[in-house]
Amino acid sequence: MRFGPVAVDEALGGVVAHAVRRPGLLLKKGSVIGLEEIAALKAAGLATVTVAMAEPGDIGEDEAAGRIAAAVAGEGLRIDPPFTGRANLFAAEAGVLVVDRAGIDRINRIDEAITLATLPAFAAVEAGEMVATVKIIPYAVAGDRVEEALAAGPLVRVAPFVRRRVAIVSTLLPGLADKVVEKTLRVTADRLAPAGAAIVGERRVPHEAAALADAIAVSAEEADLVLVFGASAIADRRDVIPAALEAAGGRVDHLGMPVDPGNLLMIGARGTVPVIGAPGCARSPKENGFDWVLMRLLAGLPVTKQDVTGMGVGGLLMEIVSRPQPREGDAAVPPAPRIAAIVLAAGRSTRMGGPNKLLAEIAGRPLVRHAAEAALGAGLAAVLVVTGHQEAAVRAALAGLPVRFVHNADFAEGLSTSLRSGIAALGEDIDGAVVLLGDMPRISSGLVGRLAAAFAPAEGRHIVVPVAGGRRGNPVLWGRRFFAELLKVSGDQGGRAVLAGAPEVVAEVPAETDDVHLDLDTPEALAAAGGRPAP
Repeated sequence: MRFGPVAVDEALGGVVAHAVRRPGLLLKKGSVIGLEEIAALKAAGLATVTVAMAEPGDIGEDEAAGRIAAAVAGEGLRIDPPFTGRANLFAAEAGVLVVDRAGIDRINRIDEAITLATLPAFAAVEAGEMVATVKIIPYAVAGDRVEEALAAGPLVRVAPFVRRRVAIVSTLLPGLADKVVEKTLRVTADRLAPAGAAIVGERRVPHEAAALADAIAVSAEEADLVLVFGASAIADRRDVIPAALEAAGGRVDHLGMPVDPGNLLMIGARGTVPVIGAPGCARSPKENGFDWVLMRLLAGLPVTKQDVTGMGVGGLLMEIVSRPQPREGDAAVPPAPRIAAIVLAAGRSTRMGGPNKLLAEIAGRPLVRHAAEAALGAGLAAVLVVTGHQEAAVRAALAGLPVRFVHNADFAEGLSTSLRSGIAALGEDIDGAVVLLGDMPRISSGLVGRLAAAFAPAEGRHIVVPVAGGRRGNPVLWGRRFFAELLKVSGDQGGRAVLAGAPEVVAEVPAETDDVHLDLDTPEALAAAGGRPAP
């Protein structure tokens, strides 16, 4: 692929590398130049334009991404149609992600134009969760490099959860309260639920080898997996729990693991039924080494001594947040998500023909004030207003409102820069953000509140959109899971491409009116809405 400035007359078929803006002319990045565009460039007085030009044998970014994604995808995956050089792979069912690390490394070393990224190996995933992505960096890539990547074959798959019946044996010592055992059962049931597994048997025996051996033997006959929660931690292979497993006719495969919390874990089996001696941290809902072993076994994957001893890198978990769960404590209900609002108010109003549309008035108040008041009225954790063009005037229009201003110095480069500025300014304590457009004055606080109420990351609702007349509109509520992707958008667009790539996590909220589609970009639209231009 050739890249760089070329004479306008020679640009036919090229892809615009950088947006071209001139009075009366806008060519967006990624546009294909045809005869009409060449004429417009000439009329604007431009002699050259920077383009990407495919060469013989090159394959376009979308086709290349789609073909490579199809080649590397194994069982349990689905692939969304590629867009902007990216093809995303999603889990078709709940399970554990299995990846060929060496094969993925080989693909990423074929050519810098080809990239393949995945979630961590053996991550527990939900149905519909994105697990991998193929991204082609330039607009096209050499065909022979694509063919080399295709030869790698399947490298990513989801092993579905297959062990559904779990038995639990708890050992007892004086001083171990019943409520500790009851809490352990509740926490374990919650831990098993995403895998579709359930507790089918529960026994409590004294903390001594003979009684425990009998309980393990009976439990292994009725379940696919046995979990042993000891009243005392396992200190040695000759301790009560390992000794009981061997006395029950089982074997101890490994004791201890280089994961903290989770060090004092035992893994073994009785016949074909795995038996885990759980560490004390397994009584907590926080993620720990127990989860890493448990999820693999529930998916029918072997966990060998070599597997366990290879968990040290990344094994210092501390307060890991890769899989949000409720923390220990007396509260029965996890805290509600903290949601902020981002009001985009940096644009130049080019289609309005001169006046700043955000300062135009409806019902005696500027459009941008309507948007800010809708956010404030919903009782969100914070309201940020992103300014750019005519910053001082926009601030004045919002005088007296308890909002925080964020200035976007790059506002002229398009809507995406304001979105990125707002997302980057959010605090670490914010779980989601409602993005409001400053030129949509009819959005109500009630609608914003309903979007916030529908947001439930723990239940898979990471994005919330309003719908009227069968069409989605604005504002959109984005969960923190997508903040990193929103920080990568470019050009004069918001999160449309990100939204299109995540259909499985989108919740729709009915809107009472069609106002979710009403943005006032032109003098005619403003007049039709009963507004008047800014002075």
